Amino acid sequence: MTISLPAARPSPTCPDLGSSPGVNVRRFAGPAGTEYHLSVEAPAELDFSGQVAVIEARYAEALRRLGLDPATAIFRRIFLSDSANQVAALQTSSLVNDGPAGPVAVSVIQQPPLPGAKIALLAYHLDGGGSLAKTRLSPHQVLLDRNGRRHLWTTRLCAGGAIARADADAQTREVFDTLTGALGNLGANLRDHCVRTWIYVKDVDVFYRDVVKSRIAVFDEHGLTAETHYIASTGIEGACAHQFDVVVLDAYSMPDMEPAQMSFLNDLDYMCLTKDYNVTFERGTRIAYADRAHYFISGTASIDHTGAVLFTGDVIAQLDRALENVAAILRSGGADLADMMHWIVYLRDPSDHDRVRAHLEQRFPGLPTVIVRGPVCRPDWLIEIEGIAATPLSRPDLPGF
Repeated sequence: MTISLPAARPSPTCPDLGSSPGVNVRRFAGPAGTEYHLSVEAPAELDFSGQVAVIEARYAEALRRLGLDPATAIFRRIFLSDSANQVAALQTSSLVNDGPAGPVAVSVIQQPPLPGAKIALLAYHLDGGGSLAKTRLSPHQVLLDRNGRRHLWTTRLCAGGAIARADADAQTREVFDTLTGALGNLGANLRDHCVRTWIYVKDVDVFYRDVVKSRIAVFDEHGLTAETHYIASTGIEGACAHQFDVVVLDAYSMPDMEPAQMSFLNDLDYMCLTKDYNVTFERGTRIAYADRAHYFISGTASIDHTGAVLFTGDVIAQLDRALENVAAILRSGGADLADMMHWIVYLRDPSDHDRVRAHLEQRFPGLPTVIVRGPVCRPDWLIEIEGIAATPLSRPDLPGF
């Protein structure tokens, strides 16, 4: 299915409409259009169908207040508390179905929203700035053609129950093979055109090591090495609805990206290279356009320049160090924490939610934020954070957004 969106009027100076109950919105406006990041939460006291209905209503009302056509939706991530028992019920929801507004890339992952809801939503919309066509290539891939340049969103890649055993090595290979095949069909490749991945691992304390090993082998085959570069990524506990699937992959790629657009972010005074502890991802990736830059911040925890975990047992101290690390990553690319468009926060212990939420709301009032239960790959890490930032740019030599 393909839908073409009419060019809308950019609104670079319009006032921020702020938040409403259960909804936070952040926007970035520039000559090439306005981007919106929204987080939507539900009241925990309702049953699942009631919470879905509230999310749908709050989301629709937020779009109405922002003056956004539903067809401006590009990506949604839906966080569930129990995917095996909720995915089927979710299939009738407008949150996952394309409908008359056209295809939307939808990620659905079991990461229980905190403090106790069954569902939460993070959404990304794009309005104005030229032409946009959206085409669904498969149940897992939506291709955007924006002003003649393509963007590929890949979601919910898993073995689909085809590997009837909990084999993280084989399943990691399976999902990356599917991604690289889709890129190849578009004349693109993993090394030069994949910007960001999210790797969800069931029982991360057990299976993450096999995922890391398999990813290293895949990257070696595709020319991603310590001498070239890796891909911004989050590897975190999460699950789909299939009993034996232990690996799920989401990804964002740009098949027409020019080499000058992509750079990689780190600050060695704060964090070592990931290869120093035998993992293969970039701390952050910056994508530059004529009028803006996007910063894809990988999952970031309380780590020092040697790779050691800091502040064992103290979740707030770990949060502050993780934020310092994100600030350092951003600074290396000319941005800062004020440029963040949203946060996703992963907690090992749900009982830490209230303190973490209060701390973040004090530092980033109104910023779209989703906090979920998602244990990190090292048990000593109590918290991990990730997000996307955006800054204005004036580089007419680069492609437009």
